[in-house]
Amino acid sequence: MTERNATVEEFQEAPPRVSEWRRFWRVFLQRKIVIFGLIVLLLLMFAAIFADLIAPYDPYRGIMADSLQQPNSTYWLGTDIQGRDTLSRLIFGTRTALMVGFVTVGIAAIIGSTLGLIAGYFGGIPSMVIMRIMDALMGFPMLILAMLFAAILGGGIQNVIIALSIATLPGYARVMNGLTLSIRENDYIMAERSMGARNLHIMMGHILPNAMPPMIVLVTLQLGGLILAEAALSFLGIGIKPPGAAWGAMVADGYRYLSSSPMLSFAPGIAIMLVVFAFNMVGDGLRDALDPRLRGIL
Repeated sequence: MTERNATVEEFQEAPPRVSEWRRFWRVFLQRKIVIFGLIVLLLLMFAAIFADLIAPYDPYRGIMADSLQQPNSTYWLGTDIQGRDTLSRLIFGTRTALMVGFVTVGIAAIIGSTLGLIAGYFGGIPSMVIMRIMDALMGFPMLILAMLFAAILGGGIQNVIIALSIATLPGYARVMNGLTLSIRENDYIMAERSMGARNLHIMMGHILPNAMPPMIVLVTLQLGGLILAEAALSFLGIGIKPPGAAWGAMVADGYRYLSSSPMLSFAPGIAIMLVVFAFNMVGDGLRDALDPRLRGIL
């Protein structure tokens, strides 16, 4: 009787089970800094989608009579040397930054994860060939490699996306390769093999879903770095071609007038800082929310 009561007490003291969706949002939103980052990203996405409606002026058309205007009631952030409204160019630069970030990370994550999955699952010659190529690419810093490909391909948003995708490809391949090597040794994978399951079914039905949480966190953290890299390329003049609105190019155009019109560089610089900070904070929140050690409890 005593043993039965002890068993009942232990059962009652067990942590309550909750739904995965509820647990995810509870952990993800428990820090105010993550909520701030999420709000910043939502505002940036809203500005990028509705830039044509929000921007007060045409970002590509300047009025030379209004050149280098200080912030005022007409031009809230002033104008550049060509008389273009800084606020309008800043809003349209949001569209450029987010487009480059999301498209680049999508291409790099899909190709890199596929290569890492193949290398980790099959091993042998496929792994040796794929991973040695990735090691060769990782021998160069990401920004230097992106500058190399951007200089070869030329400027423009498409070439910038291609250059950044190639530069960030090794990171996704390495992470997916390591995850695949770990997951494929689990007992349920061996059981699937013993029952005659096809390799494609095991890879897509078991290994890839179990590797997704770390990859999602990596993608989120990479977004801020890619936007910063695009701004660096545009600042150096090998990124988005003029008159395209890009935050890095705006900083480069405005640093010559720091003493007279500091807002030309400060406004896009603060925008870059905010978006990188927001993506990093959201990535940290996702990492905590997807932590398997927290599953099943509040």
